[in-house]
Amino acid sequence: MNLPPLRFARENLQFHRELTRTTQAWLDRNGDHRFADAAMIAKAILLALLAGACCWLGLQQTHWLAWAACQAGFSFFAMLLAINVVHDASHQAFFKSRGANRWLSALATIPLGLDPECWRVRHVLMHHSGNNVIGYDPDMEENGILRQSRFQRLRPLMRYQRYYWPLVAALTFPYYIWLFDWLDRAGQTRVGAKMRLQGIRGWAAFLLVKLGHGLLALGLPLWLMSPLFGVGTVIGVYLLCQMMASLIFVMLIIGTHWAKGNSYQPTEQGKLPHSRYSHLFATTCDWLTRPRWLGYWLGGINLHLTHHLFPHWSHRHYPVLAVMIAQVAARYGYDYQCLNLTQLLSSQQQFLQQLGEEDAEH
Repeated sequence: MNLPPLRFARENLQFHRELTRTTQAWLDRNGDHRFADAAMIAKAILLALLAGACCWLGLQQTHWLAWAACQAGFSFFAMLLAINVVHDASHQAFFKSRGANRWLSALATIPLGLDPECWRVRHVLMHHSGNNVIGYDPDMEENGILRQSRFQRLRPLMRYQRYYWPLVAALTFPYYIWLFDWLDRAGQTRVGAKMRLQGIRGWAAFLLVKLGHGLLALGLPLWLMSPLFGVGTVIGVYLLCQMMASLIFVMLIIGTHWAKGNSYQPTEQGKLPHSRYSHLFATTCDWLTRPRWLGYWLGGINLHLTHHLFPHWSHRHYPVLAVMIAQVAARYGYDYQCLNLTQLLSSQQQFLQQLGEEDAEH
């Protein structure tokens, strides 16, 4: 179904100008730019090397528990590589060159297995243009398992969604890697039409990433490890490790859109009653890591409102940007929130409990 473009209400241009001037002035004073620097490039190389080291060490093991520990490390660093590198590159925030960002995304997604083009369309083009908007945000699509909006149907099972939610989060990566990416590329979803490469070229790029992941994460272990542990053990450990990485990522990022409990249904013409900035402050929040340096290795995903306001900036700038956003937002009455991890996880549970129990009419 072709949806009309979303149309937000008139923006507060004074807020926009002050926020833009404040952040640009900070860059100018420091002689800096919005892209990755040498430290970010070094971090990307380090994470790739750590993922490769875990993979190589795993292939040297003779006991399945030692190999499983190495596989867990491989999946963990693959997730961090995607968070720190692919996320920025898909927003054209790593390198200045679009082509360099595309190549970097393709290489950096191989360890995790997500297709970079499917991710770019879902996340950059669709989620960022209408997060928490029914029909526009793919992360909010009705699935019959989780109820994420009062506009969605309430099913009896959803009374317990706050309990089984971690399992859904853990299955997200396997679901996208082994099913939804393929449906997207095959044109079975609304993602396919928005992809940059179509036809044979699109399929070739897609299959190269999937084959690369399959060989690295499954092909080599099945060839070298299955005689020792069995095929079932190799595949089972692979899936469990992928689920572990998915659980960490999804639980830490999606709660930033659940904390305030707001979702919206536009008119048939795609109209929403508020401005773009008002929408972002109503649907997204930041949260602080303890210790603070943990946010650096999480690629800044904890400062998620900051990311939505400045998606084309490298995440290395997010801590400073968050301070400036909080100061400017306070002067214009925008509700900037920065939670701690306990508050974030608690808000997730409250959100799921409320939507799992209340009637859609309320």
